[in-house]
Amino acid sequence: MSYIKVSAMFLKKFISAAALILAVVNMAYAQLSPEQQAAKERGITLFNQYKPAYNDLLIAAEAGDSDAQFYLGEDIRLEHRYVTKEASKWYIAAANQGDYYAMFRLATSGSDLCSVMGNCPADIKEPGDWLKMLWNTARPLAEQGDGEAMMIMYNATTEIEWLEKAAEAGYPRAQLSLAKRYFDGEGFFLPWNRSAAVKKWVKASAEGGFPKGVFAYAGELQKDGDMEGARYWTKKAAETGLVDGVINYGSYLAHNPDRLGYPLDRVKGYGLLSLLKVLDGGGTALDYINDVMPEIAAKMTPEELEQAKVFAEEWKNTHPPVSFFPDKLGF
Repeated sequence: MSYIKVSAMFLKKFISAAALILAVVNMAYAQLSPEQQAAKERGITLFNQYKPAYNDLLIAAEAGDSDAQFYLGEDIRLEHRYVTKEASKWYIAAANQGDYYAMFRLATSGSDLCSVMGNCPADIKEPGDWLKMLWNTARPLAEQGDGEAMMIMYNATTEIEWLEKAAEAGYPRAQLSLAKRYFDGEGFFLPWNRSAAVKKWVKASAEGGFPKGVFAYAGELQKDGDMEGARYWTKKAAETGLVDGVINYGSYLAHNPDRLGYPLDRVKGYGLLSLLKVLDGGGTALDYINDVMPEIAAKMTPEELEQAKVFAEEWKNTHPPVSFFPDKLGF
């Protein structure tokens, strides 16, 4: 084979590789149109409400958005209860753009139901290869102080030291997870110090704005008898859109039951609970409000019920959608 032929072959491969890299880079930085961005946000909202999100997520995923690709993979996996060929396709697309959550799913697919059924999709990488890719992606970010990357390292290794680093770095989701680990007996503490450490990290998570942390901190204050603090953080939890926060704040305002000493306000309470009627995709919230709302309505006038509708609409337009906020790597 002549030098010219070898060079031509090399050049052809080089151009093909460069084109592939350029395509991946372009996808990684794909700019969504306003319509595609709206579809992505709608899809993630529906996903977090346990409702069908496939059609909306598909729009943004096909446009190259890695976050939408991961959520689409999750939506498909949860629908079928295992990693299907299509779910794997979208995880791979997201992972190849640097999404370490997708890498985690692909790295742990060996423990998925599909492995038991013997129908896991064929893939160019083994789970161990995806795990190595996750480490190579997340660890440098973690070492630079990225709390979210530290937490994915904890997910990948289960080493509590990574979770502690993520909490110390100020990542609110990790702070609540660390509080739960300490509460469950992890780490070495003198008995009176363990409780203080749990409360410290729950408070930090709440102050960092993590919805479940906000709700948990309200519960801690209520247990301590700090009703003023519990009222403040319960309202905050509702304002994040967290389903449990909305349920508690709405029920307590309506005095059904009265546990925190809010002034009676059935209009606001009923209006807040009515926002949860959209939760017909899963969970038990809808069953709860179907039991409670008629009890509250029976004590309200027609005018008050109309006022509650107006209040609910105003709240919906000025606050995040109600959400269960499931863990991103929940099972």
